[in-house]
Amino acid sequence: MTDIPNLFRPLELRGIETRNRVVISPMCQYSAHEGHLDDWHLVHLGRFAIGGAGIIFTEATAVQKSGRITHGCPGLWADSQIPGHSRVAQFALRNGAIPAIQLGHAGRKSSMQRPWFGNGPLDQSDFNRGDMPWRPVGPSGIPVADGWPVPRELSVADICQLVDDFVAATKRALQAGYKIIEIHGAHGYLVHSFLSPLSNRRTDSYGGDLRGRMRLATEIVEAVRATLPDDIPLFFRTSAVDGPLDGWTLEDTVVLAARLREIGVDVMDCSSSGISGAATASGNSKRQPGFQVPYAERVRKETGIKTMAVGLITHPVQAEKILKRGQADLIAIAREALVDPMWALHAARELGYDTDFASWPKQSGWWLVARQKTSELYDPDSAG
Repeated sequence: MTDIPNLFRPLELRGIETRNRVVISPMCQYSAHEGHLDDWHLVHLGRFAIGGAGIIFTEATAVQKSGRITHGCPGLWADSQIPGHSRVAQFALRNGAIPAIQLGHAGRKSSMQRPWFGNGPLDQSDFNRGDMPWRPVGPSGIPVADGWPVPRELSVADICQLVDDFVAATKRALQAGYKIIEIHGAHGYLVHSFLSPLSNRRTDSYGGDLRGRMRLATEIVEAVRATLPDDIPLFFRTSAVDGPLDGWTLEDTVVLAARLREIGVDVMDCSSSGISGAATASGNSKRQPGFQVPYAERVRKETGIKTMAVGLITHPVQAEKILKRGQADLIAIAREALVDPMWALHAARELGYDTDFASWPKQSGWWLVARQKTSELYDPDSAG
């Protein structure tokens, strides 16, 4: 396999094998109806399977109705939501990709506006559209920022119910056909807000020191792992750093990753920030190409767990270098895939791996081979 670019080498994760290392990261579409996926989601995610990606993540999916970020976010808190997810998962499988889902709870960032309506707390303009608010929850009664609602502090009984709901959603995800489950522990949502000392001021066993603040994350992971068959991989998305010096740190993430590896997490998905403000806010980190890659690299090297790098990775050569240097095991592409849903297939050609469209869907590959022979750049003497 020495002639195959790292980006296009298969990766074994428990009982699955990916066709390459390209992952489509979860991207919220804010277009679900009462938590149900529809044709938009099938077409949005299906194009990435046709486009050659190895793993395709459905967007953040709420395990409780009150855990949605917005009224337009999907869920798996009810059996009626399974068929929409099944259509997505089965289409991905039929087209060579591994279907994956990110399960989470928005916590104190729930009951928000869709981005195109303002991306803040729901207000009268949203009420006029029929998007009524609900009270967010969190580890402590600390709002995201000034002007945001004060969340209700979860009781221990609430936490037990939350863990049960993660398990129930996992069972529905398996029934839908997903082959990878990811727990969303990043971007200021509920699990992350328990981890960060900026948002968790509890004095019980779910707060205080690092072990206490990690307890919710570890309990969810243990419960989900116990629910999953041995051949289904489990990912965990983390905000590797909060940004502020008195917040969650990379050192904390290394400790968390080591613990999660012990209890059955297979891949750490290393993002950052979001504890206050927008989910994609970069805190003190300068947003530049690959700005979060060092987080994945350090977690991988210090714990031995596989990692996924994400954040302004846009070029195939850039992605290949990350893998070749051993900084991560998987490459997550997000907004660049919105620009180019065929990113993985174009990357293969860019890296000289597939120059004859053999990896493309047969419905389009044969056309492109024929067109190539009429191109002014075509050299028949080198065509073989």
